[in-house]
Amino acid sequence: MRLGWRTLLARRGENRRGGWIALATVGLVTLAGGVPIGLMLRRVEITVTPTGVLLADAILAVIFSLMLSQTLAAAADVLYDRGDLDLLFSSPIDPRKVLTVRFAAIALNLFLVFSAFLGPFLIPIALIGHPPWLSAFLVLASVAIAATACGLVVAVGMFAAIGPRRTRTIAQVTSALIGAGFFLVTQARNIFGAPVGSVWSDLVAAATAPGVVIPPVAALPLRALLGDPGAAAILLVTALAMFAGVNLWLGGRFAADSAAAAGAEAGAVKARTRPVAFTGGAFAATVRKELRLMSRDAALMSQVMLRVLYLLPLAFVLVRNAGSQSLLALPGGAAALAFVAGQVAASLAWITVSAEDAPDLIAGAPTPIATARRAKLAAAFIPIAALLAPILVTLIVLEPRVGLAATAGCAAATVANGLINIWYQRPAKRSEFRRRRGSSWVSTLAEVAVGVCIAAATGLAAAGLAWALIPALLAGLLLLAVRRTDAQIAQALRGGAR
Repeated sequence: MRLGWRTLLARRGENRRGGWIALATVGLVTLAGGVPIGLMLRRVEITVTPTGVLLADAILAVIFSLMLSQTLAAAADVLYDRGDLDLLFSSPIDPRKVLTVRFAAIALNLFLVFSAFLGPFLIPIALIGHPPWLSAFLVLASVAIAATACGLVVAVGMFAAIGPRRTRTIAQVTSALIGAGFFLVTQARNIFGAPVGSVWSDLVAAATAPGVVIPPVAALPLRALLGDPGAAAILLVTALAMFAGVNLWLGGRFAADSAAAAGAEAGAVKARTRPVAFTGGAFAATVRKELRLMSRDAALMSQVMLRVLYLLPLAFVLVRNAGSQSLLALPGGAAALAFVAGQVAASLAWITVSAEDAPDLIAGAPTPIATARRAKLAAAFIPIAALLAPILVTLIVLEPRVGLAATAGCAAATVANGLINIWYQRPAKRSEFRRRRGSSWVSTLAEVAVGVCIAAATGLAAAGLAWALIPALLAGLLLLAVRRTDAQIAQALRGGAR
């Protein structure tokens, strides 16, 4: 618990003002969202119906998939990043006890994170008119415990199937894939041209068809959410049994895997110490260095993977709608593509610019600092260009005006967010970036605001409207407002170092 609290403080920069802002935000969401919803639902009685059972099961399936992805990432953290299992296993404490506590901490963190999102809405609803609905926290705890057990089984299975060296990369990437997978699966038919909402409509029709009887097990989640103590107890006991079984079954195997992981990391470090000749000048060498570091660091790249997974289906839908002459689909898709492309570029630029183990070495090198910065931005932009180039070229061929507008919007959003990360960089070791995002709130707000303006300009330009100049000019003014000179960047970095 203490380590978890320290990690939270590290994310906030040990800034108490940030903690108070977070608490004020939670209070505002409770008053502005939870209380009105509670007043609207105070006289509403929800019964166990096929549609309600299906909805409850679907919501819990989404939450379970997100928790499972977080468990995989946490398992990789336990095996590789913490580096304390050898010490704990050599102590007089029983290794199973150590692993039980560590696994329970993963489940507890999952429960607390999701409760923080659920609480501002659920607590007012329960206090105003539905006290039994507080049992939703028991259901959430059951899902967290079950997801932890399943995630640990998957992690140990990866060790057995692909070995310790590859497990870290695969676990980090798999966690991102699982996090977005459920959404992409439910939207698959929409992406490939089926009517909107067809997946949900088909499920509801199947559940409400004459003669279909819903199994009692499928209704357990909804009954537990509505306050049935028996259903909530069954879910909790089942989850605890899964957790205990996995701990007894895989405790010894997990200990062996941790030792193998330590050996694999040592071997990997040794293998990466081979000398490589520098060719092509400082710019080319820096670009290659940043691309190589990004390809090696799965922990950081997994943080970008989710946005990439949403970017590709969005681009595919935009290309599929080309030629439809829709007044909203094509301009709206181009605007969304520009915004998401800018967000992906911001994440990659944050990694290349701020995740730097030796900022003083680069600043003191004979190469001009402007060259190093341009190289870092180029390394961040290359993956975006590789992803979007085939899609944008196809779109230009099918719909020239929309394609050109989308290309200009994606390029503008990418460059703008890259510059913002240069102006508000916070260099720190890459290992620290795996646990906290180092960017400031100013840069985060600027990225969103500029991205929205560029997206609006892209959509209007795709629709052939001259009004696109207004949000484009506004985006330029916002960039001028947040711009920093080299002297101001240096002064901010010196202030951060103190």
